[in-house]
Formats: sequence, structure tokens, C-alpha cells
Amino acid sequence: MQTLRASDYGLSIALLSPAIVEVIDTLTKAGYEAYIVGGSVRDLLLGLHPKDFDAVTNATPSQIRETFGRRCRIIGRRFELAHVFIGRDMIEVATFRAPPRQAQTSASGMVLRDNAWGTIQQDYARRDFSINTLYYQPHKNKLLDFCHALDDIKNKKLRLLGDPVQRFEEDPVRMLRVLRFAAKLNFSIDQPILNILIPDMTVLLREVSPHRLYDESQKMFSAGHLTELLPLLIKHHIWSQLFADVPQQVTPFIERAAVNTDQRIKQGKSINPAFFYAVLLWEAYLKRLQLLKDKGLPDVEARTQAGMDTLRRQALRTAIPRYSENFIREVWEMQPRLIEPRTRQIPALATHARFRAAYDFLYLREQSGDTGTQGMGQWWHDYQELSTDDKERAIQKYNRQLIRDKRKRVAEGHVADDSVTDSADDTDEVILSIPDLASTRPAARRRASKNAEVARAIDNSLDHAVIASSKTVQNANHPITRRRRKPREQFQVEMGRNK
Repeated sequence: MQTLRASDYGLSIALLSPAIVEVIDTLTKAGYEAYIVGGSVRDLLLGLHPKDFDAVTNATPSQIRETFGRRCRIIGRRFELAHVFIGRDMIEVATFRAPPRQAQTSASGMVLRDNAWGTIQQDYARRDFSINTLYYQPHKNKLLDFCHALDDIKNKKLRLLGDPVQRFEEDPVRMLRVLRFAAKLNFSIDQPILNILIPDMTVLLREVSPHRLYDESQKMFSAGHLTELLPLLIKHHIWSQLFADVPQQVTPFIERAAVNTDQRIKQGKSINPAFFYAVLLWEAYLKRLQLLKDKGLPDVEARTQAGMDTLRRQALRTAIPRYSENFIREVWEMQPRLIEPRTRQIPALATHARFRAAYDFLYLREQSGDTGTQGMGQWWHDYQELSTDDKERAIQKYNRQLIRDKRKRVAEGHVADDSVTDSADDTDEVILSIPDLASTRPAARRRASKNAEVARAIDNSLDHAVIASSKTVQNANHPITRRRRKPREQFQVEMGRNK
């Protein structure tokens, strides 16, 4: 063990959060040993900003709770920990651990219980990676290095303490941590670890609780290095253990979403890990959707059932919380509504609670080369930047394009012409057409015939009309003349009243 001056390595209280300083002070004043330990010390030595701080002490969880009172909550059964709340911050406080007095492991060697308390010398040996075994006491300006962790940090090497096979059997999640640290810190992985990262070893992840694996996946998605991590998951046979029915390849869509996620984290923006799950499972969802449609299930029911089936399969690997499942399904189910929105629904869609996430999903699909978006990702992107008046004009233009496209399909014989209607143009000249009676259904023919009679009656009464030179009426089907009211002659109207 080396006892070093912390200030010689750039460590100082000024770099710490007030919450961790208060926890260390409170435990020390209560007569206990207390140190800052783990990734926060490692990150400070590397010049990084720690996301959180962890503490370790010789006080048991019950003694920690007595010290902090109502601000402390004990969690965990396999690894009992104390969560101490200081204002809005939460500090995780662990007790020095010793080797278990009686082995409590599964058939594969995974530790089922580890609540034997010990000394600091016993505690460091129970930790996984050498770079996480530095203990920092800020008020004493003391840094404890038990296993040459500083050398490994200097050489940028990830090294496990003890036999890698045994350490992975004790806790298979360490395999995920290896790859996460390698991607985040750009460290090389020690060769003995690489030698055992094979399918027979990674299958141990199936024994880990799906809830815990979901928590670990959240850490991977929110570390800010997802782009570097995804290829490592495939290379070292872990991808298939985490994601059900997802092909082992980083598609352009997944890569684009990973880049976007990393950028948001670097900019200090928040992310929803469920969004990346929606991206990962998108292809599996589409395959299930097509299968249900082929069986004759209606479109709306097929989309709902496909979402439920896909997420149910994924829950066998990582237990996605119910609220996250609802989020993912809403993002998926809003895709067709954004691609082919009804004109009147566009303003309401833009204010939908899931619009932003669904739009981001659609836009990423389009940027990754998905032609199924029909260019609507860019349309919604531009729409959000417009003023209120410009939005109305954009909707009118979109509606006219819909009419032109539908008329084109009618001309090609793909759809019936009953529902083709026109919308007002920006100009004063409006041309409407009467459907061909021979090509419509009986009900449509009756409606068209009645409209034609009304139009002719109104047209006969237009002899008295004064038409401004700047306006033109093309025929009797002008929108003004097609209002549903009884035709009246000039002599029937007196001072604005009917005779």
C-alpha cells in the first residue's frame, strides 16, 4: 500500500461537491473512517468532471442511518448500501467489505449475498478494477493506493484484481463495466480479460436480474461514448445477451442515433434512455408488424400488438419500466401520423406530448437514408421554425400537394375519385372540377347530380352580379356559388330581407 499526498496529484477539496464533503465530515466527526472512493477519484486524476461521488466507511449501514437520520435510506439485499440525501444530491455510502464467511453463490459462481463487513485492506481486494481502488481523504490530504492503480491510470490499462474468470462469475455485470470503461476512458483492456470474453462466458449475463441489466444499459446509453461502445458489445459477444431480436450490427439508423445521443450529453442536454431502446428495437417492431398484417390484423390493432410483443420479448433481457414502454410505443405509433398527417390535425400533432420525441425519431430515420419517411422529417423540421402565418401557408401548400398526388393516383387508376376535394389556393383564381358521374358509386352520382342542378340554378341568377375586374369566376362551381342555400332572384330580395 502507498500513502501519498493527494495535492501532489492535483486533488483538492475545491474539486469536490459540497454534498460529498458534508458526508465525509459528518462520518469523521461521528468517529468513523470515511473516504471518497471509486470512479470519482479516477476521473479527478484524469482531469474529468465526475458525474457523482461515492463514499466508503467502516460504519455499518445501520450506523450510517443513525448518523444521518431521516436523510439516509438503506437499499439492496445482495449488496446492502446506504443512500444519503444532501439537499438535491444523493451520495452512495458503502461499508468496508470482507470475504464472505460462508460462500453464498449460484451454481455458476455468481455471488448472491455479500454483506460481510471488514477493514479497508479487505475492502480494496473485493473491488473489481485496479483503477477503482484509490481511497481519498480530502481533509487529511491523503491518497491510498493499494495495488498500483496510479500506474494503470498512467498506462491507460484496464486490469481486473484477481482471476478474471472468478471475478466475472462472481458478478457477470463486470463484463459490461469493462467495455463501458474502455469506451469512456479510451483505455486498453488487459489481455487476460480479452481471452475469456467469449460466448460461453457472456451467457452468464442471462442469470443477472433484467432490472439490474436495464440499469446498466442506462449507464451505457448516458455515458456520452455510445458510438465507441456499440462495436465493442458486438465484438465481445455481449450484444446478443442484452438485446432480443436485434441483429448484431450497427445500422446507419442506430449509428446516427448514437452520435446524436453523445452530442446531446456533451452539450449538457438531458436524454431519455428509452429513446435509444426505441431505435434499437425498431427493425424488430417492423418485422412483427408486417407478420401481424400478413395474418389479416387491421393496421391500428397490428401496430398496438406489434409494440406489445416486441417489448415483451425485450423484457426477458432488460426489464424496461412500464412508463418507458408506453413512451416507446407512442413514438412508434406516431410515425405514420407524422408521415401522412391529416391537414386539420397538423397543429394538434405539433403540440402532442410525444411530438418532439417522435419527430426526432422520424428525422433520424430520414437522415440515415430511410425512404419510408417520404421527406416528412425535413417538412416537420422546417415547420417548427415558421411563424404562425407561415405555418398556415405551409399547411395549405401541403394540402394542395396531397390533392395533386391523389389526383395523379386517380388518373393512374389506383384509387377512386369520390373523396378528392380541393382546397383554396393563395391566388384569387380557384378551379374546381365535377367528378365523372360514370366513374363514381350510386350515392356519389346522386350527390354530384344534385350539386350540378343547384350550380346551374345559381348560375342562371348571376346575370345581375357585378364582378370586380381583379376577380374571375371560372364556372358555376366556384366555392362561393356552392354554398348550401336556396337560389334567389334579385327581385326576391329587398333591403337585405327575403320577400
